[in-house]
Amino acid sequence: MKVLVIGGGGREHAIVRKLAESSRVDELLCAPGNGGIAADAKCFPEVKATDLDAVCALVKSEKPDFVVVAPDDPLAMGLVDRLEEMGVRAFGPHARAAEIEASKAFAKDFMRRHNIPTAEYETFGELEPALEYIRRKGAPIVIKADGLALGKGVVVAESVEDAEKAARDMLEGGAFGAAGRRIVVEECLTGPEVTALCFVDGTTVRPMPASRDHKRAYDNDEGPNTGGMGVVLPASGYTKETERWCIEHIFRPTLDGLREEGREFRGVLYGGLMLTPNGPKVIEFNARFGDPECETVLPLLETDIMDVFDACVDGTLGALDIKWKDEASCCVILASGGYPVNYKKGFEITGIGDVSGAEVYHCGTAVSDGKLVTNGGRVLAVVATAPSLPEAIEKSYAEAKKIHFEGVHMRGDIGGRR
Repeated sequence: MKVLVIGGGGREHAIVRKLAESSRVDELLCAPGNGGIAADAKCFPEVKATDLDAVCALVKSEKPDFVVVAPDDPLAMGLVDRLEEMGVRAFGPHARAAEIEASKAFAKDFMRRHNIPTAEYETFGELEPALEYIRRKGAPIVIKADGLALGKGVVVAESVEDAEKAARDMLEGGAFGAAGRRIVVEECLTGPEVTALCFVDGTTVRPMPASRDHKRAYDNDEGPNTGGMGVVLPASGYTKETERWCIEHIFRPTLDGLREEGREFRGVLYGGLMLTPNGPKVIEFNARFGDPECETVLPLLETDIMDVFDACVDGTLGALDIKWKDEASCCVILASGGYPVNYKKGFEITGIGDVSGAEVYHCGTAVSDGKLVTNGGRVLAVVATAPSLPEAIEKSYAEAKKIHFEGVHMRGDIGGRR
């Protein structure tokens, strides 16, 4: 069958690579793709993931049997809805279901309605009430842009002054454009943070191995939030008992609540969880694979991914036994110098051919004059698996150090490594 993947980052590269392993897939397309994905799939760089008309035109001309919509924006914009109207099978939630990610205010209100454990919060569209709430609650406190902001619309403020600045920047300064016209101000939860991804088909939950992302740009969890600088799996503290509790008290009630509200969710439901002293609580929901969590988790999937995608779309996930390798995984991101604030593109990348003990997924690359060059903030994801997490971490760093480009930056403490 012919499969089209929508998107152009490391997550999409990992999906393409896993689809290439499927005995059912004999042709792979990706739009827009990137410099690395082009080696594994036919890419259409002129077709942007957020240009729904262009994507639909591509689908009409290429006639794929199945489309995987991976990024948040086209899901929120209703690409899956449009593809299904065209009679095309597509993996990912409809727009109404994807609002669980596209609007943090909606998500928080939804959790309140359905008694899903989360941080105390209030939502604001005007500055003065937000400032009054911040001063009343004190710090630390979390300020979130309501809409999609490339994973960067969250400020964990350690002081009231920092919180006030973040609120001003979003509501008056347009720091995140339309995404920041409303903000959520919420309690700062404490405890280990875990990413729990689940395949879901509207009613059934099938968990993936839980992982731990590292959001801050620099070692010791310092610097600004990024889209993710590295991931380790398994996530310490997230036991089988904890997983069962989260399915029962978080994921199933979420699926049931969405279905009751006419928002049946099929695809990947991402739960960003904090394991607080009072039990797990939801930090955020996403409506798709995380990035770089996807690159870290999918190498461990043993079941044919097309069987999983089909089961999610068809509502037959309960009948599928999904198998995972009993191994650990570590992802180290190689980023452009200055990411996520100011960085330059176009630097030649060398050394990828020397990597032998890890997978290299392309997040932000392009081909220019026959050379592979940097083309984004997060450039490459280097992922190693091993019987134990310390081994996976060591392998990932050893292989990552073989790759070079001007200004290359990586954290040195992914998974606690120093």
